[in-house]
Amino acid sequence: MSVLRLDNLCRSFGSLVVTHNVNLTIAAGERHVVIGPNGAGKTSLINQMGGQLQPSAGRVLLDEVDITGWAPERILHAGIARTFQKNNLFFNLSVLENLRLAVQARRASGFSVLRPAAARVDILARAREVLVQVRMDADADRLVRNLSYGEQRQLEVGMALAGDPTVLLLDEPTSGMSPAETVGMIDLVRSLPSSLSIVMIEHDMNVVFSLADRITVLYYGEVLATGVPAQIQANARVREIYLGASH
Repeated sequence: MSVLRLDNLCRSFGSLVVTHNVNLTIAAGERHVVIGPNGAGKTSLINQMGGQLQPSAGRVLLDEVDITGWAPERILHAGIARTFQKNNLFFNLSVLENLRLAVQARRASGFSVLRPAAARVDILARAREVLVQVRMDADADRLVRNLSYGEQRQLEVGMALAGDPTVLLLDEPTSGMSPAETVGMIDLVRSLPSSLSIVMIEHDMNVVFSLADRITVLYYGEVLATGVPAQIQANARVREIYLGASH
């Protein structure tokens, strides 16, 4: 059974169609990468999964529950977390403070002074767990504004992981990174729990073929092909449109 399923998902802005009858299934623990030329509809697709963009037609199902039209906050609490192309961090706070706030938000615990002290301890403990998970335990007290770009992207993955999601959406996590930072992000994604399903938009083919269990190619908002990496590499139409002769 799929953890996440898209059923004939469509989105248009007037006459501009950004996704058209997209069908996609994501299994538990699967690393699924979505690729395609600029303007193919990749970010629009992931925005519909995360609730930032409402579909014009079709359905998004999480564990076979129809979550189409849910607000992003409700989708987040249901188990789908995400990162964005642009960092969404608190730059004047420390790395640990960012993670603590992310855990607190996911647990909907609010900021009440009447909240039990044990809850605060629990939140901080979870923040420290995530800190280790994203390999930033040595950076706990550093201000985010002093981190490198790659470290900020690392932290953003941690912010998304704070609530123990079942599905993680990554929107071009290596965009703008140096080669060394890209290698670090690949290693980080590989190290995430095997039970976590990941849907990733990525443009770097080395990253794609390093991480993907399956790949979906979008072209003008439609699914051109879906398959394991070897199938995508061997697909003549995909090679013609997107991959090029070198892949």
